[in-house]
Amino acid sequence: MPELPEVETTRRGIEPHLLGKAIQGIVIRQPRLRWPIPQRLKQLLPGQRILAVERRAKYLFLRLTQGTIIIHLGMSGSLRILPANAQPGSHDHVDFLLGEKCLRLRDPRRFGALLWTAADPTKHKLIQHLGPEPLSSEFDGHYLYRLSRNRKVAVKNFIMDSKVVVGVGNIYASESLFRAGINPVRSGHCTALRRYMQLAEEIKQVLQEAIAQGGTTLKDFHHEDGSAGYFAQKLLVYGRENRACLRCGRPIVKRVIGQRSSFYCTHCQH
Repeated sequence: MPELPEVETTRRGIEPHLLGKAIQGIVIRQPRLRWPIPQRLKQLLPGQRILAVERRAKYLFLRLTQGTIIIHLGMSGSLRILPANAQPGSHDHVDFLLGEKCLRLRDPRRFGALLWTAADPTKHKLIQHLGPEPLSSEFDGHYLYRLSRNRKVAVKNFIMDSKVVVGVGNIYASESLFRAGINPVRSGHCTALRRYMQLAEEIKQVLQEAIAQGGTTLKDFHHEDGSAGYFAQKLLVYGRENRACLRCGRPIVKRVIGQRSSFYCTHCQH
C-alpha cells in the first residue's frame, strides 16, 4: 500500500504538471472503486482550474475553482502524467484531461477512492478525525507521551493508529522503533517520556529520508512517471527476518503484532 512518503512523492511529482491548468474533461472507465465515483464530475469539472495540489495523511487534494477532488490510492493505486492520447490499460480507470496531457488514475485492486466536496476537504468525514501530520510541529514526544498514558496496546500499534498520528505505516513504524531502540510489543503506557521524545524524532527522520529517496519500493506502487521508490535499500529491520542485525549481529525476529508482520532485534530493542 502506498504510505505517506509514497503519496507525498506522488504529490510532488504531479504538482508541476497540474498547477494552473484547466481541466477540460474527465473520462471515467470504471466508476466502482471503494466508493462510486460521482458521475456529476463530468458536468462539474470542465473549465475548473487546479489551484493547489495538497496532501493530508494519505489523501491527495486537487483544489479547484469550485471545490476539491479527494483521491486515495488504496492498496495499489497510482497517478501518472501521460499524453492525452495514451492507450489505457485494463486497470486505468480515470483520466483528467488537461489538453495534450492527462492525469491518469490506475488502481488494479480498486480499493482507492475519487471523491468530490465543495466544502473544506479537511472536514470531510473520512478525514476530520485523523491525527496530526508526523512532520508537523504538533507532533512530538510530549504529544505521544500524553496520549499514551491510558493506552495499553503495543507501542507499534499505538503509533500506527491514524487517530494518534497519520502516515506511520508498518514499514516506517518498524524502522523508527528500531532506531529508537524500543521493542514494538512494549505497552504504550509503559513507555517513558524520554523514549517517546526519541521515537518522535526517529519517525520524522525516517519519513523525511523516505520522501527524499522517493518512498519505499512496493510490489504494486509506482510514481507518476512509472518509476519505483528506493528507500527499501536502506531498511534496517523490515523484511530482514533471520538476517544479522546491522548493529549487534544477532538475528532479526519476525512477529505478528496487530495482524501486521513486525521485524525487530530483541537485543537492541527493549
